[in-house]
Order: sequence, then C-alpha cells, then structure tokens
Amino acid sequence: MPKLKTHSGTKKRLMLTKTGKVLYRRAGANHFLEKKNPSRKRSFRGFNQLHGKQVKSAKRRLGV
Repeated sequence: MPKLKTHSGTKKRLMLTKTGKVLYRRAGANHFLEKKNPSRKRSFRGFNQLHGKQVKSAKRRLGV
C-alpha cells in the first residue's frame, strides 16, 4: 500500500504539538491594520486551538 501524502495547504496553516493539539493562527492580521482597533489586533497574537470534529479531520490531512 502506498504512503499517504499530507495536504500541503493544511501543512502550511496548522501546527501539531507534541501532546496532539492542533494550533492555528487567526485570519485577518496581515493588512488593513489601521482600521482595526488595538484590542482586535492584540487578539491576533499567538495561536488558537482547534476543537471538536475539526481536530480529527485536520490530523487526517496532516497524516497523523
């Protein structure tokens, strides 16, 4: 049976931790930042965690 390939788009957007959590960056932090208020821009910092059924499908696309 051939090896499964990882989904390239998922590989670029998601990160898998050693404990099995799937992390992602929030969208909207790249441009048009002048019109966004400071608290909204602060919320773009760091990583957020996927929950629920999205974790299962994301891990399948990452080849885990």
